[in-house]
Amino acid sequence: MQENTSDTWFGVRCVFRHGEDTYEERIVIVIAADLSHAIAKAEDEAAEYVDGMNMEYIGLAQAFMLFTAPRDGAEVFSLMRDSDLEPDDYLDAFFSTGNERQGDVSPS
Repeated sequence: MQENTSDTWFGVRCVFRHGEDTYEERIVIVIAADLSHAIAKAEDEAAEYVDGMNMEYIGLAQAFMLFTAPRDGAEVFSLMRDSDLEPDDYLDAFFSTGNERQGDVSPS
């Protein structure tokens, strides 16, 4: 539920460092009046997230205004980047460095 009629949903991505060599990108959704308020709310949440943990918020927050209220299949974050790289090279440079902690999903 929105806080008032002028508030909007935002997806905000924050980046964290765990220990010495692990980074986490985390997206939260918040209701805020504008982009700067959305980032402030997400940074407050980031401070709570790291409290008492061996990790730190490293100061990067990127926000995206949702076009509709969250629902199944709603887009909650989008970041566009210009690049001359071919698709496979782009993925290798930004998303598939080999150091991600992820697994493959088997087709059903």
